[in-house]
Amino acid sequence: MILVSACLLGHKVKYNGGSNKNDLLLKYNERGHFLAVCPECFSMLPVPRPPMEIQGGTGKKLLAGRAKAQDKNGMDTTQYLLTGAEKVLKIAKAYNAKFAILKESSPSCGVKKIHSGHFDGKKIKGQGVTTALLVKNGIEVFSEKEITIGRLEELMAADIKN
Repeated sequence: MILVSACLLGHKVKYNGGSNKNDLLLKYNERGHFLAVCPECFSMLPVPRPPMEIQGGTGKKLLAGRAKAQDKNGMDTTQYLLTGAEKVLKIAKAYNAKFAILKESSPSCGVKKIHSGHFDGKKIKGQGVTTALLVKNGIEVFSEKEITIGRLEELMAADIKN
């Protein structure tokens, strides 16, 4: 199985109650290789919810206890992000997933960039918590921005061999 951020598959789990529907991923979803995941929903955060960002670092630092997460209202959401990441990792292990396609910029799923932590719309280099945990455990993670038809074909062919 290939883990895919649920919002990319049209699930309305985004912080504001919307989705980040990706037509290419939706088309390939019909082939049965994708497993929709949403770390923030898995940690029982509501939809909609206030936006949250990692304060003082990236997902790697949050995993190491050197950063925290907070929502726009000032609520500490660190444990929610950690719990969601751990649940996604358990699912990945249960399904022997080797790949994931996750939503860029998310505090959970960001692959190359996340928001700055200042709720200013700026982004910094770094991974979200779930991405950092999956990579640490040997799972190759791609953002939806890196996915092409060719890449999807390669991932699905590798998934079949698994």
